Amino acid sequence: MAHIHLGEGSFPLWALALWTLLGTGLMAAVLYRVRRGKIQTSQIALAGVGAAASFAIFQLNIPVWGGVHMNLTALVGIIAGPALGALIALVVNIFSAALGHGAVGLLGANVMINAGEAIAAYYIFRTLVRMDWDVFPATASAAIAGLSAGAVLMGAIIVISGVNGSALPRADLAVAVAGLVGINVGVAVVEGLLTGFIVQFLASVRPDLLAGGDRSGRDEPAGVTA
Repeated sequence: MAHIHLGEGSFPLWALALWTLLGTGLMAAVLYRVRRGKIQTSQIALAGVGAAASFAIFQLNIPVWGGVHMNLTALVGIIAGPALGALIALVVNIFSAALGHGAVGLLGANVMINAGEAIAAYYIFRTLVRMDWDVFPATASAAIAGLSAGAVLMGAIIVISGVNGSALPRADLAVAVAGLVGINVGVAVVEGLLTGFIVQFLASVRPDLLAGGDRSGRDEPAGVTA
């Protein structure tokens, strides 16, 4: 849901290098996890469907305060697992940047944000399920928390980096970015509720598809083991 929509050259070179390095490190860790983990065929199929759905809704931009949109990263993280969810975030960002939705130079920063949403939502969901929460509140809460964390990370990245050509002092930039973060948190609530309904439906018809396993905690995740 959170995404930096600034154009090419908006960040100074040191910031581009930093976020690219961190994003590459995160993806390297994810790929290492994928190579070590067990991925079932059903999870690969779900990942493909999730990537297509995420990419499609990613392009529906609402032109408010720089642009906001849903992206279903929390949903794909919960149903496909944290590693596949992070890889989906990478693929969606690459194809989106190719279409001009987000700068290519900001891929590292945006992948960190969106992969972080998927990973955070998955682990929060798992924790709440183990605490015997029902599926809907566990999913909605996990999605809202993960997406809100992504919005805060987005704001932090922009403020830390600064924006080339902006006449705003850093304090004023922080205030402006805080407004954008607030709007994204509001969208996170809507997307979190939608995610809750989707996962609740999946749990009622195909509980084996959920990466969180059953509510008793006896089963390992159906996707990448956590």
